[in-house]
Amino acid sequence: MNVQHFFDPDTSTLTYVIFDETTKDAVVIDPVLDFDPPSGKIEDRSAQRVIQFVQEHHLKVHYILETHAHADHLSSSQLLKQNFSGSKIGISKRIQVVQEVFKDVFNLKKCLPDACDFDFLIEDEKEFKAGSITIFPIPTPGHTPACTSFVIDKNVFTGDALFMPDYGTGRCDFPKGSASDLYISVMRLYDLPDETQVFVGHDYQPNDRALKFQTTISDSKKNNIQLKSTTTLKEYVNFREARDKTLKAPRLLLPSLQVNIAAGHLPEKEQNGVSYLKLPLKLVLKSGKL
Repeated sequence: MNVQHFFDPDTSTLTYVIFDETTKDAVVIDPVLDFDPPSGKIEDRSAQRVIQFVQEHHLKVHYILETHAHADHLSSSQLLKQNFSGSKIGISKRIQVVQEVFKDVFNLKKCLPDACDFDFLIEDEKEFKAGSITIFPIPTPGHTPACTSFVIDKNVFTGDALFMPDYGTGRCDFPKGSASDLYISVMRLYDLPDETQVFVGHDYQPNDRALKFQTTISDSKKNNIQLKSTTTLKEYVNFREARDKTLKAPRLLLPSLQVNIAAGHLPEKEQNGVSYLKLPLKLVLKSGKL
């Protein structure tokens, strides 16, 4: 099985194309849509890199998979679906929990939370096939309730659950997030064979080191700075919750979520032909009312 990575430096996101060189069957995991908040400009530079690679290698993309509803980048899944005939967008069926929370935050009235925007809702631990590629989904909630890691051959794609050993794990302070759940999820990953190759969803390049996105279960168990195989639940929860209290909301949190819980669909255009993202306001005023 072959794995090709694509790194978006603006959001530190890794997108992966996994493909069988013989059959040309392929899946894409966590694609990025480029978004500039100050101007509202949306571009497809990241998506075009994936499209070009798929076309050059004559691949048939069966699925565009999301490890979760990302809070740090918009998904280009709809754009890829338009370019890859017959492909389907898939995410854990637990996305409905996330939709239930954020449909009220954004006052969304479209078909939520029944996940109708997604083509394929993934059942936990129920393997499925993309042609010659077998995918086994492991539920890894904690960062969000809908997080899923995908085991393909001798590789696991962990999204925001488990990062490179020198960075740690995902944060757990989003709605319905849970540090104790993430601990259990990572320990489930640590049950995989030690030689399993781990491909992470982000690399924030701590201490300005070069890009790294691939490690092993063995290395993670021994060296992950936040959660080793010997770390206790209490130790991790205390650390994770204390650290999360110091973190700011992701820069693209509000734009990303209202697009990503709808399978990458942009908001419907209004009468002037323009789509608008919502920005809910939270007034914390001591001087009176506006």
